[in-house]
Amino acid sequence: MTHINSRLLDASEERLNALAPLHGYAEERLVSLEDAVVPLRNLIHNIDVRVWTATNRSENPTDKLTPDESAAIILYTIEWDPSHPSLYLVLNGTLRLEDRRKLVPWFSFLKLLLTGLYKLPSIRCTVWRGVRGDLRSQYKLGAKMTWWAFSSCTASISVLESEQYLGTSGTRTLFAIECLNGKDIKRHSYFAQEEEMLLLPCTHFQVISHLSSNDNLHIIHLREITPPFMLLEPPDVMFASKKNLR
Repeated sequence: MTHINSRLLDASEERLNALAPLHGYAEERLVSLEDAVVPLRNLIHNIDVRVWTATNRSENPTDKLTPDESAAIILYTIEWDPSHPSLYLVLNGTLRLEDRRKLVPWFSFLKLLLTGLYKLPSIRCTVWRGVRGDLRSQYKLGAKMTWWAFSSCTASISVLESEQYLGTSGTRTLFAIECLNGKDIKRHSYFAQEEEMLLLPCTHFQVISHLSSNDNLHIIHLREITPPFMLLEPPDVMFASKKNLR
């Protein structure tokens, strides 16, 4: 059975209102993945089994990541069984909450995950994300907004046009995103065959244009821009001066 990456289709979950910046997690010590998830045991079903899987698939990571940093990315991409939400669903839902105190149990994991992601090259390219429905009313021309959670995208529009995703009929919205800091995570994904590009939390955009076709397909062109303030603190001071970081 072909795996469906549902993270590519969750754009309707975005909260476009202003939230407090993501600060505080960087003060945590870097620890092993096993230790980083201890505060999450009451939040994520059977997380220790998935941690075991992730750590056993990250023994020789690329991109100068440590095994634990790579394992944190793998754990983020693992799907749980249908009766329990995956880690990425719970994490992204928490990142979209107004109450930033709910993120405190995630700080150790975020420290490890973001340290690994910041080590990956930041890629400037156009990526795609989609959703069923028409979201144009939420993305006015010229408007600026922030996606507060991790955002999974693909570099190939044909992926989203396949029947397993949006298909070619019905009302659909595609986001064409000019990103500045895309992270290619395929070498650190549980589903290594997928060409997944990950945008970091607190990515800031401007709406450039709308385009609609006769078959109910609406394309919203977004451009990543620098926010007026630092919305995502870097995981370590060594990353703070790099131009490609918010």
